[in-house]
Amino acid sequence: MNGAPDTPKIPYGGDYNPEQWPEEVWDADHRLFDRAGIDTLTVGVFAWSLLQPAPDVYDFTVLDRILDRAAAEGRRVVLATGTAALPPWLARAHPEVNRTDFEGRRHGYGQRHNFCPSSPAYRRLSTALAGRIARRYADHPALLAWHINNEYGGVCYCTLCAEAFRGWLRERYGSLDALNDAWWTTFWSHRYTEWAEIEPPSALTEHWRGPDHTAFQGITLDYHRFTTDALLGCFVAEKEAVRAHSPHTPVTTNFMGMYRPLDYHRWAPHLDFASWDSYPPLDAPPTWPALAHDLMRGLKGGAPFWLMEQTPSTTACRDVNPLRRPGELRLASWQAVAHGADAVLYFQMRASRGACEKYHGAVIGHAGRDDTRVFREVAALGSELADLGTLPLGARTPARTALLFDWDSWWALEMSDGPSRLVKYLDVVHDYYRAARTAGADVDVVPVTADLSAYDVVLAPVLHLVKGDLAARLEAVAERGGTVVTTFLSGRGDAHDRAFLTDVPGPLGPLMGVRIDEWDSRPAEVVNQVSLGAIKVTGRLVFEIVIPTSAEPVGTYLSDFYAGTPAVTRNRFGERGGEGWYVATRLDDAGTDHVVRRVLARHGLIGPYAEEAAAGVETSTRVAPDGTRLMFLLNHAASEVSLTAHASATDVLTGKRHEQGEPLVLDPLGVAVLRLG
Repeated sequence: MNGAPDTPKIPYGGDYNPEQWPEEVWDADHRLFDRAGIDTLTVGVFAWSLLQPAPDVYDFTVLDRILDRAAAEGRRVVLATGTAALPPWLARAHPEVNRTDFEGRRHGYGQRHNFCPSSPAYRRLSTALAGRIARRYADHPALLAWHINNEYGGVCYCTLCAEAFRGWLRERYGSLDALNDAWWTTFWSHRYTEWAEIEPPSALTEHWRGPDHTAFQGITLDYHRFTTDALLGCFVAEKEAVRAHSPHTPVTTNFMGMYRPLDYHRWAPHLDFASWDSYPPLDAPPTWPALAHDLMRGLKGGAPFWLMEQTPSTTACRDVNPLRRPGELRLASWQAVAHGADAVLYFQMRASRGACEKYHGAVIGHAGRDDTRVFREVAALGSELADLGTLPLGARTPARTALLFDWDSWWALEMSDGPSRLVKYLDVVHDYYRAARTAGADVDVVPVTADLSAYDVVLAPVLHLVKGDLAARLEAVAERGGTVVTTFLSGRGDAHDRAFLTDVPGPLGPLMGVRIDEWDSRPAEVVNQVSLGAIKVTGRLVFEIVIPTSAEPVGTYLSDFYAGTPAVTRNRFGERGGEGWYVATRLDDAGTDHVVRRVLARHGLIGPYAEEAAAGVETSTRVAPDGTRLMFLLNHAASEVSLTAHASATDVLTGKRHEQGEPLVLDPLGVAVLRLG
């Protein structure tokens, strides 16, 4: 099985925890679900202590009734394995299952994300529960998909993880000589002579100023990779237990978008379909959740994903939890669909009465009313999605622009000493994504291992590590006439974060046509003006001093001792007019826009509504399996926007026909879904 569930419409609903309530409340819930158009429920996410109240006791009575009731009401269920939080008895019986934190403290029982991924007891008991659930419900008429665990995350530094890490290293390197070379352990007398000498990098070993300040980048980089693989091993073990009894029902787990601790690209091959929980800061620009959506779409080669969770109103876990304004829920939901979501689900269906999420937004509040603003908005959106039917399901994004996203570069950049701890990977990646999206380009966010042959433009900001044959594949983009854009602090290290024994930017040098001998970093408030021909912009944080080897200057610094030297260069590469662009400082938005739009314009990739983007209009395109082209127009502004239809189309939400050249008006926070042609 590889793919999302087959459904007659976009699934609509979300996390439901009826085990917290008496069954008379279930009656009210299902009546309200009908009014809101809720057809899909995610159940059992944190049900372990209910389903297995003691080591040798299983009780599925309540879960039986939950699934049977869903089936009787005509609803489908995404059934979780319930293993995301330990039951108290397990932690007491097996104390080693509790995590040891970065400071070396073994935790007692509490919270969630609270298991050691290397614990044999956790692995044995979690897979046993997953297998029993799968055997019992594999043929249940309500079952739609399997949901393994929940929002995997967290790191453990216990002795079990230390031993597992050593085993992981043996498999990866084969010998201590290879490991010592990769980690450059001749520095500071760190050369290992026995595997048992290796300890996890923690506050007690290589980190003396916090998790992102390590003396040895190699070991910390590998521990990030090990943690990713250790938790992935837990997922795979549960998936195999489920598959033994339910070989055809799709399996997923819910990711968290741009989540630093885990490299989701390593997980992607093991998912039948990607799903994720979207909780962006409500003051974030709209391109921030858009970037996360496109990252999730890129996990499975452009296949649609599921929006597994979002709040209908407010979150609860932050210091300040703003409320979604009227219309924002609808706009955020359609934005997810525009970027590839084939399901729109919420956390949560009914607000919990107690504990830390009692103030978290819900479709149904504590009073169980159907006349609240939030419920009315949820119901209205449910009606729209029902009317849309199967139209967008399976539709893909026909992007010709790719943005490379690399967890290894993220980790390595932010844990290196120098040049600047103020440079944040996501901020720079978002700079270039935002510039491309606001120019109207559809963007695929892909791993560095992706096939790049379909793209005319490849954006590779802060590509700190260059691994394998990536440099050659980027050169191939330019050799067939495409353009590659990279930035400061790119091409600095290999797969082990060892510096290349060549000029910066390492293997990217021939494509970029530059050499960098020196770099300056300054506090955030210090800027250097950059001349980009007719406009002047600013750079900040890092100022690399560029010596062109074959590139031509496009922009120059205007101050300091490197005034007049290139800040932005363009290098002709190959016989078909390909180009490599290098940006040697963090440009402001105007500067990044200027560079990216010049590159996109060269390939005819500026979108038809690019000028309206300044007023808050976002565009995105999906092409259905039958060839139907859908253009989504999303107005993120609080005021009405008037456009001119660039092509004849019908708005499938209203049925209104728009002929080419006619006015097209978007309401404040408004949405149009145009069937082109």
